[in-house]
Formats: sequence, C-alpha cells, structure tokens
Amino acid sequence: MTTTSSHTQPRMRQAGLPWSALLALGTAVFITSLTETLPAGVLPEISASLGTSSGATGQAVTVYAAGTALTAIPLATATASVPRKPLLLGAMAIFLAANTLTAAAPGYVVLLAARFLAGVAASLAWAILAGYARRIAPAGMEGRAIAVAMTGIPLALSLGVPAGTLIGEQMGWRAAFAAISLVTLLVIGWISMSVPAVSQAAGDGADTAPKSAKSPLGQTLTVPGVAAIMVTVTTFVLGHTILYAYVAPYLQHAGLGSATDAVLLAFGAACMVSIWYVGRHVDRRLRTLTVTATVLFTLATATLAVTATHSIVWAAAVPWGLGWGGAPTLLQTAAGQAGMQHSPAAADTAQAVLVTLWNAAMALGGIIGGLLLQSSGVTVVAVAAAALGAVSLFVVAGSRHHAFPNTQAKP
Repeated sequence: MTTTSSHTQPRMRQAGLPWSALLALGTAVFITSLTETLPAGVLPEISASLGTSSGATGQAVTVYAAGTALTAIPLATATASVPRKPLLLGAMAIFLAANTLTAAAPGYVVLLAARFLAGVAASLAWAILAGYARRIAPAGMEGRAIAVAMTGIPLALSLGVPAGTLIGEQMGWRAAFAAISLVTLLVIGWISMSVPAVSQAAGDGADTAPKSAKSPLGQTLTVPGVAAIMVTVTTFVLGHTILYAYVAPYLQHAGLGSATDAVLLAFGAACMVSIWYVGRHVDRRLRTLTVTATVLFTLATATLAVTATHSIVWAAAVPWGLGWGGAPTLLQTAAGQAGMQHSPAAADTAQAVLVTLWNAAMALGGIIGGLLLQSSGVTVVAVAAAALGAVSLFVVAGSRHHAFPNTQAKP
C-alpha cells in the first residue's frame, strides 16, 4: 500500500461514513440516472404532445446516452487537473439548465438537443462521482462509500421512473422533468454545504504513484477479466434497454397501458429487494449473484417474448427487477476488482470504460429497440432482449477465474 503525506491525502478519518456527503452524491447519481430513462415511462405522452411516433420519441433516451458515452472519457481527461467540487457543481448546473430546457421544449428537435446536453453534463458528473465517494471515505471503507453513492442507479429505475411516470400521467410529462429540475437545484445546494472539497489527486495517490502504474485504455483492457466484464456490461445493458425503453408500448400491446406505472412499481419493488440483497452479499458471492442475475433477466424477457397475457406480464416483471436491480453494483464491483489486479489506475480506467460502454449500450438500445418496434413489433423487441441476456449469461458462466470469480470474505 502506498503511503502519502497528509497534504496529498486529505481524507476524512472519522469513525463512520460521511453520510450527508455520500447521500448528496447518491442523489446526484439518482437524478442523472432517472433523467436518462424517464422518457420510457412517459413515452406515449411525449409522442402525443410533440406529434412523433413511439420509435422517434424513444430516441430521447438514445441521445442522452449518446451524449454521455461520447464525452465521458474525453471530459474526464480534459478536466483531470480541475478541483473536484467546483467541477461537480458546474456539471450539475449544466444538467439543471438542460433539464429545464427539456421541460419547456417547444418541439422535437429542441427536445433532442436538450437531452444531448443533459447527457454531456451527466457524463462529466459520472466521471467524478465514484472517485469522489472513495476520496471522502474513511480509510478501509472506500468500497462501501462507493456502494452508497452508486445506489442511485437502481433506485432511479425502481422508484424514480414509476414516480415520474405517475407525475407524467397526472400532470403531464413536462411536469415530471420540471420536478427533476427542482430536485437538481436542491442537490446543488446540498453538495455545496455537505461535500468537502478534494483535489483530483486526493486519496488515490495519483501524484505519488510511479509512472508505470498509470494505465492507458489499451493496457487496462488487457488486464485479465476486464474485457469479459465489458462484454457483459454491453450485452446486459443493451438487452435491458431495448425492452425497457419501449416498455410502455409493450404494455399497451398487452392491454396494460393504463397500468404502466403499477407494473413499473412492481418491477421497482423487485429491484429494491435485489439492491438490498446484492449489497449485503456482493463481497462474498460475486459470481453466484451475477450468474443468478443474468439467469433471472433472461428467463423474464424470454417469457415476455413468448406471451403477453396480463398475469404473465405481472409475474415476469418481478424476476426482471430481481435480475436487474443489483446489476450496477455487481458489474462495478467486478470491474474494480479486476482492475486492481494490475493497479489502482487500471481500476479507475476500467470504471471509466464501464460508464462509457454502459451509456453506449443504452444509446444503441434505444436505436435498436425503436427499429425493431417499428419494423417487427413489440414481441421481437422482447426476443432481442432475451437473446442478449443469454449472451451475458454465457460470458459470465465462462469467466470464473478473473472477471467473475468465486470470492470469499476475508477474515
């Protein structure tokens, strides 16, 4: 372990986690994740308001993810020497402006432009948040701090999207985005008051590590296990997004259009159970949990591909949520562990690659799902999701040594 002087590692040393700061970061993660997927829950309302098809409106998810995927690594590199707190606050301010423009968008083109800008702002925030949580944590509690901050991802799907859908149905889709803007404003104030300022190098030994420890992208991808993890990230997220981005049209096809918010709530409740269980056991059962997650997702989406009866749809929503809810924690943990086989720098680079591929998969999911929806219908959308889930399962099952090993708790 590298030892650094106090002026290069001003890390908080209190007995417990800095909960207020971590929850502020987690809420930032929550709203950026929620904003990415919210159009899936109010897609019919946006289509009706702007006079666009469901496939075209689904690209509101695509351009947000594209903005994040295209700019995450370049922005992280360009802002490497900028102090973290003002950079995070600036990113959230841009995010606030973009979301407000989304709520007020007079037409389809402005909507897409606002969504792309929001994605760019989110990419900058995402390049900061996980490392920020690590830097403000007490020594030895870095992983738990990251887990607390990153819980905002599945929470956005499990609670935020159903709530946004309900607001959209009762008050209009613009009110849902306006509500996110209001929360963003509050989070900016929360971060300002509760999150301590840190430098880029604080807590990670970046300034004191030898040059050879700094891991470029190509070198990181050659670390055993990293490539398999990134393939899993791509296929799993792509499969989920292809179906989730168009879940409202699917539910309309199944005769459950009026129950979209309720079905998403059932999905979200299952996600919450998954988040809780994975959080408790990921350090000891990474492989078992990841295999189980991909099995549940594949079975659920295959079931939706076979039949769309009311009872089956309700039943499939639960294993889908159980499989998906813990996925961010599982995949981020796997990437971090694999990268650390080489160096802390490789772990950081692996995280950046994961964020990029995650959002690229979401962008492609919106595109592919929209094309399949318009050309072949919602059943084929579910078939594609199940096929990609099966690929994820195959990769995880075959990556038992480095990517998804059987891990045991250390004494």
